[in-house]
Amino acid sequence: MKIPQLKKKSELKSCHNVTWEDNYSWVHQKNILEVLRDSSKLLPEVREYLEQENNYTEYNLKDTKKFQKQIFDEIKGRIKLNDESLKFKDYRYEYWTKTTTKGNYSIKLRKKIDTNDIEEIWNGDKEKEKLQTEYFGVGDLEVSYNDKYLAYSLDLKGSEYFTIYIREISSGKLITEKIKDTSGSITFSLDDNYIFYSKLDEFHRPRKIFRHKIGSSPNNDELIFEEKSDAFTVGISLSSDEKYFFITTSDHNTSEQYFFGVNEKTPDPKLIKKRNRGIIYSVNSWDSHFYCHTNENAEDFKIEKCDDLINQNWEIYIPPKNEVLIGGLIFLNNWIIRGEKSNALGKLFIKNSQTGIEEELKFTDEKVIVPAISLIQRDKNTDLVYLSYSSPKTPSRTYLYNLKTKEKELVKEQEIPSGHNPDDYIVERLECPSHDGRLVPITITRHKKTKTDGSANLLLYGYGSYGSSMTPDFSSTKFSLVDRDIIWVTAHIRGGMEKGMKWWKEGKLLNKKNTFEDYIYVAKYLIEKKYTSSGKIIGMGGSAGGLLMGAVVNQSPQLFLGMIMAVPFVDSLTTNLDHSLPLTIGEFDEFGNAKENKEHFDYIYSYAPYHNIKKMDYPHIFITTSLSDNRVLFDEPTKFTAKLRDLKTDNNLLLLKTEMNAGHGGKSGRDGAIEEVALDYAFILKISEKI
Repeated sequence: MKIPQLKKKSELKSCHNVTWEDNYSWVHQKNILEVLRDSSKLLPEVREYLEQENNYTEYNLKDTKKFQKQIFDEIKGRIKLNDESLKFKDYRYEYWTKTTTKGNYSIKLRKKIDTNDIEEIWNGDKEKEKLQTEYFGVGDLEVSYNDKYLAYSLDLKGSEYFTIYIREISSGKLITEKIKDTSGSITFSLDDNYIFYSKLDEFHRPRKIFRHKIGSSPNNDELIFEEKSDAFTVGISLSSDEKYFFITTSDHNTSEQYFFGVNEKTPDPKLIKKRNRGIIYSVNSWDSHFYCHTNENAEDFKIEKCDDLINQNWEIYIPPKNEVLIGGLIFLNNWIIRGEKSNALGKLFIKNSQTGIEEELKFTDEKVIVPAISLIQRDKNTDLVYLSYSSPKTPSRTYLYNLKTKEKELVKEQEIPSGHNPDDYIVERLECPSHDGRLVPITITRHKKTKTDGSANLLLYGYGSYGSSMTPDFSSTKFSLVDRDIIWVTAHIRGGMEKGMKWWKEGKLLNKKNTFEDYIYVAKYLIEKKYTSSGKIIGMGGSAGGLLMGAVVNQSPQLFLGMIMAVPFVDSLTTNLDHSLPLTIGEFDEFGNAKENKEHFDYIYSYAPYHNIKKMDYPHIFITTSLSDNRVLFDEPTKFTAKLRDLKTDNNLLLLKTEMNAGHGGKSGRDGAIEEVALDYAFILKISEKI
């Protein structure tokens, strides 16, 4: 089949006295943000090219169709399709969700306490069918405090422009006009007369919070807060004691909060602490005290406490620890629960409010685990919580845990219908020295029969941006590779917060290349330790993880057999220079401001994947994108693919697949998500010659 070719239209670009040629800049059409909402506005020749690439991908992977179906069935076979969540007890009702064998979306159920009358208040599959839409993204699903109303937000294109609906549960009728162009989050007032929501501006940034009177026209909605900075976005939440609403405005690096009382007839948000660049803080309220979770003079956070927000006499409640990330607080009447993270592993601590004694909650001998605690009811007068944990080889287990007696009862275990024996697998936690001696945590999952003599293929997953930590939890999908002797490794590289804020800072701005070096050094370390060999590694990353893949494949292509790049941020310099795009301005503290800072420009230019493609051999590469993606626009992977086709000197596969009706997260629905994973895995097995 003929290899697709995108037309070249040479354009010379310049910035800071540097000039470069971009043959494909025309793909980024001027009205590209409109295209995300209405694909009919896409340039016909771009649509034709994307369709040619889709056909080319289909042609080159047609021999994997049988295996895609096999992997799809395997993955689905590990999911208990007909399942129910644990119940959460409100004051009058218990609420929970369930999934069905045939359905792709969840069902929300409730029953009055002390009765057996179960009521279905939401059915995603029925809602999708009513709307006759291919894509169906649910943003939020909230029930009012009087249990009368269901508010929900829907995105029907994948562009993350959510429309809010409010329905009377008893009649099923919509009781207010649709509220369009929102971020999707919904917060009810405690008197159930209003909802609060954030509106998106023309650049898809939530910078205004409105109060909507239920039953009235959205045209009359009251603006209660507006953020003036283009870099900051806003949200609203309720305090733990349900006495205050907190408005948080922030970018990735700095935050500022306002508060107002839940009973204020006309909300008048009051500033808590003025923003200070690099300082993140979050205030909560409980038992006549205020608690502030902040990194001010505490790189890895601390928690302070005070009695009022007027005088603000803050005292240390939880002191900072070096390279130990201090988490926020969960409150019960007699208990305060918090978490810590260090070296990519989490811990939980329980404090008795009466005695002041705090203890670490230890519940398993397994080392690589992910612990979590959630509440069982709205009423905080209880000693009972849900305690959950999982590991890369152990499915999730949830216990009803008594904080007072320390007794626990297993109430839910993740069921793997097709069978799963944790003893068949080995999980290891290693540390690898990077280029500058910093030790990078690595989580390895492999089948016990897989040889570690260098013969195995290895999937190396990485992200390394925005302070996002890669959690080593259980994922049943990866066993379709692990059971076929492909070792799965997660590299906890800098740019995340697995080792605290310093770990993030050492992987952003003018330290961004540490992220790439960490990943490459992990790959070489795994080769040295005989887990795999050079040319047998498959790199995998999405979004900013796609930036990682693009940078390392330009730098060290010989290490890799292949690359999976999902919605990859590969034309990062062009995007950084365009301040009209949704995320650019808010990410200056993550990647820099190339337009106004020559040092930032030179640094980003030196690693941006699109600008550093070379005339050389590349491994097999599979790139996916979505036409309605607001976060990483489809033109980035499109341009990257076209330029790579021009310059690469090998005969390896280069495939681009564009979802024409999806967004940043890919297809909607359970089956759609599994299909995408099955396609990725089929590509991996094909290039690994295992099919």
